Amino acid sequence: MSARPRQLALALCHAESFAREDFLSGPSNAVALALIDAWPDWSHRTVMLTGPEGSGKSHLAAIWAHAAGARLVAARALEEASVPAALTTGALVVEDLAAGSFEERALFHLLNLAREQEAFVLLTARSALATLGIADLTSRLKALPVVTMAPPDDTLLRAVLLKLFCDRQVVVDDGLIGYVATRIERSFAAARALVALLDAEAMRRKRPLTRALAAEILRAGEP
Repeated sequence: MSARPRQLALALCHAESFAREDFLSGPSNAVALALIDAWPDWSHRTVMLTGPEGSGKSHLAAIWAHAAGARLVAARALEEASVPAALTTGALVVEDLAAGSFEERALFHLLNLAREQEAFVLLTARSALATLGIADLTSRLKALPVVTMAPPDDTLLRAVLLKLFCDRQVVVDDGLIGYVATRIERSFAAARALVALLDAEAMRRKRPLTRALAAEILRAGEP
């Protein structure tokens, strides 16, 4: 007898709102949020925002871009020839700076031109960059104000889990949220991955997502 084929849940795309009212604040991101809300009264026109993957950097960048009329560009896509056009609105977000993954001369040109034009620039990265190939660029980046987003505390992590389930239109109770919050790494990336797993498994098994089912799924995934 052939084995019954395993039902696969469809990998659906779930839109995430980057609106200001949908940003969940807490002690880990309060300083970063205050920075965004304080614009245009910044002490420095170029600022770097750092934090681990999924910590909310892109959400804050999107909030600021909307307020400042800024364009958004991935660091890896930044080219020296496109710098003047990127700064035409007087504000720019450059996301995901990582050593070795972007054109250093383009960023150096951008910082110089932004200073000349008194434009605003928000840079995001997982961590502050150390030594780069262009010494003057390294010095320029080290001189920038850096606001770091820390991992979420327990209250914020639970709020994020609840929001992620709501984004998927999955109804859960406090018992499930409390259970999973104590069993994952304290990061937004881990919360997002877990919610995706639980949602997919609940659909595959055609069962409502409860604390008991979550426990069953997590036990099945243990080595």
